[in-house]
Amino acid sequence: MRFEPTDIAGLFALRLQRIADARGSFARLFCRDTFAAHGLADTFVQASLSVTRHALTLRGLHFQRPPHAEVKLVRCVRGAIFDVVADLRRDSPSYLRWQGFELSPDSDAALYIPEGCAHGFLTLVDDCEVLYQMSANYAAEAADGVRFDDPALGIAWPHAPALVAEKDLRWPAIA
Repeated sequence: MRFEPTDIAGLFALRLQRIADARGSFARLFCRDTFAAHGLADTFVQASLSVTRHALTLRGLHFQRPPHAEVKLVRCVRGAIFDVVADLRRDSPSYLRWQGFELSPDSDAALYIPEGCAHGFLTLVDDCEVLYQMSANYAAEAADGVRFDDPALGIAWPHAPALVAEKDLRWPAIA
């Protein structure tokens, strides 16, 4: 896999390197030694699958507060999404910057999202599945978020969302 730096400090786009033949292909999604060699979190303690039935459903922007802050490794395994990462780390050179990525099984991409960044996505088609690996277990008391339409971030979503959970509509603005 290739690690491509992004505009957000510590956020990497991971590109699969497929080995293909007449049967199909094979690609490594994670290697502890490779992640450690890049100075990245190399232990993931939880994996989750998000299933979203309808296009233009927005999930996010979510994160966990310390001491339960988590690194996320995210890959779209079915459908297509516009995935957004927003840097909420006050001491980061990319504080309040966001970056969006179109992820799908065909894009051969995954995202390594560092602690302190909020994450969310907009489904672009019906029937999407997103696979998450997290470096910390989910802790309800540390779960937090910010509004997907927060003017402090100014995220340019490719489409207006048709469905957003009430919980996600209640997240506070950053300011």
